[in-house]
Amino acid sequence: MRTRLLAALLVAGLFGFSLTPVAAMAGTPDDASALAGLKSVKVAFDLKEGDGRQLLYRLNIIDETRQSLIRQGVTPEFVLTFRGPATKLVQTDLRELSAEDRPIATKIAAKIAEMKKSPGVQSLEQCAVAVRDQGTKAELVLPEVKVVGNAWISLIAYQAKGYAYVAP
Repeated sequence: MRTRLLAALLVAGLFGFSLTPVAAMAGTPDDASALAGLKSVKVAFDLKEGDGRQLLYRLNIIDETRQSLIRQGVTPEFVLTFRGPATKLVQTDLRELSAEDRPIATKIAAKIAEMKKSPGVQSLEQCAVAVRDQGTKAELVLPEVKVVGNAWISLIAYQAKGYAYVAP
């Protein structure tokens, strides 16, 4: 058994093969190729997730992306738009939410407040059409989030201004 293992190691060495896992050889992953030549990126995120855990997860990934861009020397310019079922999760009145979603909505509000102050977050916007359709009120939207007439119009306008559209 040991003889076969030694023979395999010898053959691997002779042919320049390594038994080191490929992932270990690759080093720390980065986005250098994709970001080459960029000083800034503009992104409009279309958030419509009605499940509290999923919306909080998406907000955390967006924030991780923002931080990673900054670490890699690229200035983010992020706009986050809320519409559809996500509307109920960015309200100050949590009575319309399930008992399960209320603590998550509190975490979402804290994350939004944190992101509002973060470098690279240009705007947080709530669609007034969604407010109406979801049966909520504009005055109950979190104070960090600006109510706009129609998030589709905002998304169209941001894309016309060079923002990439991302629907996580």
